[in-house]
Amino acid sequence: MTVYVERDINMIRLDKFLSEMGLGTRSEVKKLINTGQIAVNGTVAVKPETKVNPDTDEVCLNGSKIEYKKYEYYLFNKPSGCVSATKDNVHETVMDYITDAVHDDLFPVGRLDIDTEGLLLITNDGALSHELLSPSKHVAKTYYARIDGEVTWDDIIRFKEGIDIGEERPTKPAELVIKKSGSVSEIELTITEGKFHQVKRMFEALGKRVIYLKRISMGPLKLPDDLKTGSYRALTQAETDALMQINSGK
Repeated sequence: MTVYVERDINMIRLDKFLSEMGLGTRSEVKKLINTGQIAVNGTVAVKPETKVNPDTDEVCLNGSKIEYKKYEYYLFNKPSGCVSATKDNVHETVMDYITDAVHDDLFPVGRLDIDTEGLLLITNDGALSHELLSPSKHVAKTYYARIDGEVTWDDIIRFKEGIDIGEERPTKPAELVIKKSGSVSEIELTITEGKFHQVKRMFEALGKRVIYLKRISMGPLKLPDDLKTGSYRALTQAETDALMQINSGK
């Protein structure tokens, strides 16, 4: 007779739980356990390999409950000069700016060119990242740009119709708003795609050149006016809830 043992997939080792919550390396948190500073459901833990369920078990450090957070979400105001990657042998990365995250598996959602500034979501939630970047979701991204050349009403029409940037199909309709028109124009552009160098290529197709580019929104997230370039903050609960609406398909 075969006996099947039900395994709780949410169970993780106590030392891993403590390490993920930023209490130290595996060896450091083992010292906390060995010195009796950690309790699980009111009982002092004695083994680092003790299995705990982060969703249901209460883990305390010297009597204070440790809140388990599986995912982290940060809104980062990317500066020019760093790359949207977790590691790079040549350039500074956006992750070099995230200094107090609890988890060590965070990554940028999508990418901004090295010379592009603005809003970038940093998280370790792979499912959410997939939803935000999925072409089928049509997540809107708005950019502020300064353009070398006069942007006109005709350009608004062209962007609305789609621009031929040398690919199999024209870009999807985009909303162009002219903030200032002249030899150097200022615009805001909302697109629902993420093609390589898309904004720059769209303007180049019209004989104009992007000289400054900054993303100011992505889906429900907007770049706060008081978030300085190179700075970041955790998402508010309202911002997180709005992102979860995308993740749930609502």
